[in-house]
Amino acid sequence: MSRRKEYKYDLAIRSPWVIQSGKDFFESSRGQWRESYFQNKHPIVLELGCGRGEYSLGLAKLFPDKNFIGIDIKGDRLAAGARQAEAEGLKNVVFLRIHIQHLPEFFAENEVDEIWITFPDPRPKDRDEKKRLTFPYFLSKYQTVLKSQGIVHLKTDSDSLFEYSLEQLVKEPWQLLIQTWDLYQSEWNQDHYGIKTRFEEMFFQKGFSIKYLRAINNK
Repeated sequence: MSRRKEYKYDLAIRSPWVIQSGKDFFESSRGQWRESYFQNKHPIVLELGCGRGEYSLGLAKLFPDKNFIGIDIKGDRLAAGARQAEAEGLKNVVFLRIHIQHLPEFFAENEVDEIWITFPDPRPKDRDEKKRLTFPYFLSKYQTVLKSQGIVHLKTDSDSLFEYSLEQLVKEPWQLLIQTWDLYQSEWNQDHYGIKTRFEEMFFQKGFSIKYLRAINNK
């Protein structure tokens, strides 16, 4: 059964760059992102737990031939990203206000080409394992909406989350392509395109190394 009724419309977020409960496309988005929203056939890239959408915005400027959707439940953060998108006139980026576990209700099978998970809450306590964005429950959601050979990226400063994620992403149907415990000192330094989230910059300045992995969906 659909969980859409759990969401409440936030009157404060009027930006057309934010899709949320109460807006028409919110109810009919599944399978319609390319045709009805972006009106092109470009690849779709998600940023999960996007906050203010630093990655969605940065990548949208670098890759005008891709469509970017930042996903978070925090309306104030999405509103900040939307204001920047509007100020810069970015037409290939939008923000969706939902809980991440509901992805399959808003994206059809194989509709997504790529997923970025940028500095999620590491949830270090054992009792919070099920809330980690690389817990098998969440990975199964990504597998559903990602096309075959679709890519998942993870960036984090957390050693424990990175190690946990590596353990999960070597299991079928995932294939781990790249892993590094120190992105900025690795051969893949350019693969993050110089984009840093607010949390990344904060932890990097404190001396934390940035971990990065890339895996494909071999379903």
